[in-house]
Amino acid sequence: MPWIYLLVAGILEIVWAYAMKLSQGFTQLTPSVVTITAMIASFGLLGIAMRTIPLGTAYVIWTGIGAIGAFLIGIILLAEPVNFARIFSALLIVSGLIMMQLSSK
Repeated sequence: MPWIYLLVAGILEIVWAYAMKLSQGFTQLTPSVVTITAMIASFGLLGIAMRTIPLGTAYVIWTGIGAIGAFLIGIILLAEPVNFARIFSALLIVSGLIMMQLSSK
């Protein structure tokens, strides 16, 4: 169950990052509320997951999910640039996440 909490916390990190972008510097009410709500929920679930998952593992996976998710949202929804260096960097992050998860068992 802690891994599910961690996964959901990572997904909520993606949600709040995207909502923060849409909030235009917290000048738009709905995305601002979504940002704050998703942040609180994400941190709460991360805290619950860290009861059993080691700090380093949980935090790296949480931030990695958020980073890769935000990267993909930027490309898919915000038309951010796609090039070899960005894709390669994202693949390095994903490989690090996999290794971190495998090494914590």
